[in-house]
Amino acid sequence: MTRRATDNTKALDAFIAAKSEIDAMLERLAALSADHFETHPDEINWGHVGTLNHYRAKLREITDMAFREGEHAE
Repeated sequence: MTRRATDNTKALDAFIAAKSEIDAMLERLAALSADHFETHPDEINWGHVGTLNHYRAKLREITDMAFREGEHAE
């Protein structure tokens, strides 16, 4: 096996590990969202709104980078 193939194998392993971790995080976020972020409509306050807006901003940054949108648009 050549050195280049070995380097690619390690990179591929690292890529798959990172993707698996992302998939697990997305699954957890989807479940939390389906449960309305563990809140009840009668308990919603501006703190909850602020928290969700913070999550949204972080996710927007990620999706903008992934899809080359927003400030990452070409």
